[in-house]
Amino acid sequence: MTAKSTDKQQLAPIREVVVTRYVTPLREGGSLPAIVEADDFGTYVLKFRGAGQGTKVLIAELLAGEIGRKLGLPIPELVFANLDAAIGRNEGDPEIQELIERSEGLNLGMDFLPGSFGFDALQAHEIEARLASEIVWFDAFMTNVDRTARNTNMLIWHRELWLIDNGASIYPQYSGPKFPSRAQTTFPQISTHVLLPIASEIEAADERLSKRITAGELRDLVETIPEGWLGDTAYENAEAERAAYIEYLTNRLEGSRAFVKEAIDARAQLV
Repeated sequence: MTAKSTDKQQLAPIREVVVTRYVTPLREGGSLPAIVEADDFGTYVLKFRGAGQGTKVLIAELLAGEIGRKLGLPIPELVFANLDAAIGRNEGDPEIQELIERSEGLNLGMDFLPGSFGFDALQAHEIEARLASEIVWFDAFMTNVDRTARNTNMLIWHRELWLIDNGASIYPQYSGPKFPSRAQTTFPQISTHVLLPIASEIEAADERLSKRITAGELRDLVETIPEGWLGDTAYENAEAERAAYIEYLTNRLEGSRAFVKEAIDARAQLV
């Protein structure tokens, strides 16, 4: 297995595809994602807007995924996937049929990696320290609670490491109007990160990654959130909700030294 870090990426606008066929459910976790085919002849893992976890998970998946890709991390392409409720008419499972009906419109798809397999925590020593440190930095920035030895949310595909399922990121978004003020909140969960023991270059990762994305680029990414995914009643309108995401992400990036120190201190307790 090889795993490499890359430089800053220039990303194309997020593509929109139309789902043409529901292939099979992925019965992992509570959101019941599925493998689907689309009109671009691509195959995707579809995250449904009508799932019980709500659209905030899609927002986190979108923002974290695109930020990670911008930073040069190995994250599969994301697409907006337009779903017609008619796709579910021939689905025999009533639960899945109802989920498809509730999810009509724009959902989020991640490029499906056929033949990939889950990353085993015992393989961590095979990851170079540079990449491991960048992933730890990224997950600390994104407050991603879901990259543990028990649930790594990483795949090996063609002997390369890929990061998937970033929907548990940005959890302060659930705190309503207090959301932006929590940009410098502590993140003790970084101590359970599967790659922390080998992430010996976190400070150097901060020097690189904090310069690979700008406040303007963060703003542009937030602007891509579909209107239908917004609507938190804690905010006056969608514009105010977008502003909260922009303020939070910008302030957290600018204050990266705080979460870097926290990660370094957590690692010192392990080694």
